[in-house]
Amino acid sequence: MIRKRSLIRRGTAVAAVGTAALVLAACGGSGDSAAGHNGHTATSASASASASQGRHNAADTAFAQGMIPHHRQAVEMAGLAPSRAESAEVKKLAAQIKKAQAPEIKTLSGWLTSWGEEVPAEGAMDHSAHGTGGMMTAEEMDQLEKASGKAFDTAFMEMMIKHHEGAVAMAETEKTDGSFPDAKKMADAIITSQTAEITQMNDLLGKS
Repeated sequence: MIRKRSLIRRGTAVAAVGTAALVLAACGGSGDSAAGHNGHTATSASASASASQGRHNAADTAFAQGMIPHHRQAVEMAGLAPSRAESAEVKKLAAQIKKAQAPEIKTLSGWLTSWGEEVPAEGAMDHSAHGTGGMMTAEEMDQLEKASGKAFDTAFMEMMIKHHEGAVAMAETEKTDGSFPDAKKMADAIITSQTAEITQMNDLLGKS
């Protein structure tokens, strides 16, 4: 009798599993017709696409849109060093800044494009962005461009310290308010590298 009951229970369980499988198959059927022959792959792809869009927020967008012109200006400043700087350390630092920030501009632009957000135009830094977030004004950039030798070294480092401080503040805001994991990771890297460069420049200026 006990054996018979256990068989009935097992049969009921198997039937329940079979019914669940049929229900799942029915649910998946509409997905297959919408996605083509390979519904699973298409569903996974669309899920990852929506995840990449859904995980960012307004703070992530502001971070990317603000950091692009900020980085562009730093790269422009660094590009002046090879022909104007006297100090080998300043030239090395400028090359380091350019090497780090140029690829980040591409990454930030790629995020904005994938999110359906506007990528700042190349000339954006020439207008409203100047003077905010530690960015240089047109007059300051002109002054740096006309300098050479030790005067350039000093001006470059003083301006870049201010510039880096602005970037660090922007990155700290992203770490606090952002939600996109890769953007928060980049913010962390910016804080670490640029804080170290600020210390290095202060040492070279004899301010530490």
